[in-house]
Amino acid sequence: MRAALGRLQTHKPFSLLIKPAGPDCNLRCRYCFYLPKLQLFGAEKAHRMSDEVLEQLVRGYMSTPQPTYAFNWQGGEPTLMGLDFFKRAIELQRLYAPRGSTVTNTIQTNGTLLDGDWSNFIARNRILVGVSLDGPEDIHNAYRLDAAGHGSFDKVMTGIEHLRSSGAEFNILSMVTGAGAERAQEIFDFFLRNKFNHQQYIPCVEFDADGAPLKYTVSSEGWGGFLVELFHAWYPRKVRRVSIRNFDNIVNFLAAGEYSSCTMRGKCDQYFVLEHNGNVYPCDFFVEPQWRLGNIMEEGWEHFSGSPLYHRFGAMKSRWNNACGECPYLQLCSGDCPKLRYVSDRDPAALSYLCRGHRYFFDQTIATFNELARGVQHNLRTNQPGFTAEIVPPFELLPEDPCFCGSGKKLKNCHLSRG
Repeated sequence: MRAALGRLQTHKPFSLLIKPAGPDCNLRCRYCFYLPKLQLFGAEKAHRMSDEVLEQLVRGYMSTPQPTYAFNWQGGEPTLMGLDFFKRAIELQRLYAPRGSTVTNTIQTNGTLLDGDWSNFIARNRILVGVSLDGPEDIHNAYRLDAAGHGSFDKVMTGIEHLRSSGAEFNILSMVTGAGAERAQEIFDFFLRNKFNHQQYIPCVEFDADGAPLKYTVSSEGWGGFLVELFHAWYPRKVRRVSIRNFDNIVNFLAAGEYSSCTMRGKCDQYFVLEHNGNVYPCDFFVEPQWRLGNIMEEGWEHFSGSPLYHRFGAMKSRWNNACGECPYLQLCSGDCPKLRYVSDRDPAALSYLCRGHRYFFDQTIATFNELARGVQHNLRTNQPGFTAEIVPPFELLPEDPCFCGSGKKLKNCHLSRG
């Protein structure tokens, strides 16, 4: 285990979050945090990744050793690039992929532009699609509008039907606003009726320049209440039928000591954001001039991975508030996403805006999560299909070992320092 940790530190795998159309989108969702980036890149023109940048992106990334070459296409709206762009991306991946390598592609989309051609291409190339759908029509259309102010629900559902007809694999990503937080059971039931059995829920949290939450922002208490209601809708009857990534991540960590979500880890260094023009950033919440790491047309991935700026950004995650050191749930959030700590200023040691909600949720559910994790550990020990027996849970590490969270600190100076 310790030798494996050492190898990871020598070469740390990373994935790419690619924005081929920049912040451009055919919708004008009222809560979108990325659309304002139009001002960063110039609002007067369309933003599209050139073939030269695309080829350098694929060639450069595939020249690095990775267990999996993970291309995650987001936006804005990535399907604005058109189908030919993605056909070219797949072609280049096949050209530059090392022999025997594993390559994955995901597309996060609003779903409104998907048709039969798109869906057949997606299915044929085994691309996993995340579709943004906030729930029933009135919940979804409250904020997910087009440029004319019309709701996008019907077009999204049509796009999903195309995916389903072609046999494409997709999941649902639901943004939870203040209003939506009061309707967890209703949202969950709607997804069940439509057989949307792979779900992820994101808290909608945005602030104005003075640090005041915007009107659609979910409160900390609202988020905690939503998760508790959702959990009781899911457990115990729907556990095997429905995958909720928020809950799967918790069970995965408790059972195997592995983080599968960047918000839970102790360091922000799992991926890079690549904008349409080749600019590289450490996180899509921080696509800002001061966090620009460089451009792939000028520098290689060794430069970005070794950048002092990148490591300074990543290390901010483990500079959590002193109160976090006394929290029994620290290992499940590592202080939460830095975005949620930066309410009135850029202080990574501030408590997360959602802290109270998280604690309420874990107070209500942690015993059941531990029970679920013990079931998974049983499967690990008996080496049942779908699980590996090679993972060592964090409690088998020694105080001098690197912390399991990825912060780079010793365990005794990181998550073991609680209490």
